[in-house]
Amino acid sequence: MLWAVLGLVAVVIVYVIGLYNGLVTLRQRVRNAWSQIEVQLRRRFDLIPNLVETVKGYATHEREVFERVTQARAQVGAARGIEEQIQAQTVLTGALRGLLAVAENYPQLQASGNFKELQAELATTEGKIAFSRQFYNDTVMKYMTRIERFPANLIAGTFGFGPLPYYQVEDEAARGPVQVKF
Repeated sequence: MLWAVLGLVAVVIVYVIGLYNGLVTLRQRVRNAWSQIEVQLRRRFDLIPNLVETVKGYATHEREVFERVTQARAQVGAARGIEEQIQAQTVLTGALRGLLAVAENYPQLQASGNFKELQAELATTEGKIAFSRQFYNDTVMKYMTRIERFPANLIAGTFGFGPLPYYQVEDEAARGPVQVKF
């Protein structure tokens, strides 16, 4: 009888260790996914001043648009934590849309090789950001599902595995279709 009880306790301990390690693995995957988003956001963040300067050379009287982009970029630089980053990036995305809309009004700018190169690089980066956001949200979904399912929820609560935020678009304009004119 003693061996049966010890065997059962050993099985329960091994199961709890497996659950705990699985939760740790998922939490690390979420952190890695967020880091991948940050890499792409940093790339976009570094690309923006070059894009702004190129457009400024052609569109000197569009000061308000440049100020919005500059302010949004500063907001991103000051954001701390995932929620603040998501909110600041949403504002920056809207400001960039305004900048690119201004650029559409200047045919000489559209013909500029430097602008085309920057615009292509920004488009590539935006695609990578979109993929990274999707990967992050998929990873958060797996993590959240695991910490909410029984009996993992008991282990998660005991060891401090809490909910993590999804990357959601908060700006209603960002949810709508993008207008592209040639």
